[in-house]
Amino acid sequence: MSAAAASLSAALSSVSLHYHRERIPSRDSFSRPLFQSSKLSFSVQSKSQNLTPPKASDPETTYFDTDDPDGVYTFSPPERPEGFIPPPSFDEGPIESEEDIARAYEELYGPAYSGETFLGNDVYVMDSKVKKRTGLGSQTKKEKVRDGFDERVVQVRRVTKVVKGGKQLHFRAVVVVGDKQGNVGVGVGKAKEVVAAVQKSAINARRNIITVPMTKYKTFPHRSEADYGAAKVMLRPASPGTGVIAGGSVRIVLEMAGVENALGKQLGSNNALNNARATVVAVQQMRQFSEVAEERGIPMEELWK
Repeated sequence: MSAAAASLSAALSSVSLHYHRERIPSRDSFSRPLFQSSKLSFSVQSKSQNLTPPKASDPETTYFDTDDPDGVYTFSPPERPEGFIPPPSFDEGPIESEEDIARAYEELYGPAYSGETFLGNDVYVMDSKVKKRTGLGSQTKKEKVRDGFDERVVQVRRVTKVVKGGKQLHFRAVVVVGDKQGNVGVGVGKAKEVVAAVQKSAINARRNIITVPMTKYKTFPHRSEADYGAAKVMLRPASPGTGVIAGGSVRIVLEMAGVENALGKQLGSNNALNNARATVVAVQQMRQFSEVAEERGIPMEELWK
């Protein structure tokens, strides 16, 4: 260490600093020449030309003194072992299916990138062709439910609610759904828009589906009367070819249920919702002849007599 310090101090003592100024005349010949630029140069004069680097104390440190930096060297890879089979090329392999690709994405990035969530709903995270249908500036499009039920709007009314700041305007829709095979339901819904009110009422009607008892002539098995609130409805069976002779919401309910021959009459209130629900109550009171015979414990022939 003392030898290295002595050699370093000798090298620093030989360093001399020279500052040179170049005199560059100005473009204006009448003005006094100015020193436009200056250059700073260093010159190192080494008294001891043969400076040897200190020896490394680490025995693992080696110097590649024998390698020529300008030399040309060839790479010689190791020999392949016996029985080596080269892997197939990327283009020669079989085409991956969408399930294989989804499985690979799921292993790398998690289950959300495979196209299916834990609940089984398709999310299509990696599918770029699926456009975003919801969000700011896009109109939400809801497809109609295809469950075999037809929808029929009976009435749409504006209703208001008086609050502290004024009146709130909403729409109330009455919808009847049915498959025209004996199943019918009446629903009501309210919303700030007509379309939303109809959708809510259709969902409510599907939750209240009832079965209408009918004969082979598409009519009622017997008479029935019922009331709902101030509305009262009277239903009567009819012979084939008569058709549905009724008015208002009673006619709509019977047509959506699939009744082709019947008589109906509204007695009392003219409210569409109450008359529709009164029709449903009257239909629920009806029973088939086979049910009555089974309850009485007698055959159908004796019941007809």
